[in-house]
Amino acid sequence: MSNVNLLLGRIIIGIYFLFFGAMLKLFNYEFTLNYMFDHQVPYTEISLIITIILQGVCSISILLGYYSKASAFVLALLTILINYYMHDFWNMSEGLEQRHELQNFVKNTGIIAGLLILSSVSPGKYSWKNL
Repeated sequence: MSNVNLLLGRIIIGIYFLFFGAMLKLFNYEFTLNYMFDHQVPYTEISLIITIILQGVCSISILLGYYSKASAFVLALLTILINYYMHDFWNMSEGLEQRHELQNFVKNTGIIAGLLILSSVSPGKYSWKNL
């Protein structure tokens, strides 16, 4: 059962970062770039390109179970940075937008926890090594 759980977890988190991370940023590049500028992300343009590449490559790696531990750790670090810069609810006036950013911050904290756990275990029986 643990191998099936690992596979399902890898699929879910891999799809999350591939489609809702890398692909969403790629297809909404200008919007994402402007949003990052608004949040004063350092080296905004290069940061966005690096984020898209890391989310794309690491998510595929996690899906395949190929260097999934390293990829999960890299995505955890990246998500910490995204949380700090993009969901900075502490810099906002109280209201709906602040609560929305707090919700995103807490959600990302849970994702970071899952990535750190994934970075500490083998990819399981269902990985590229066992095909």
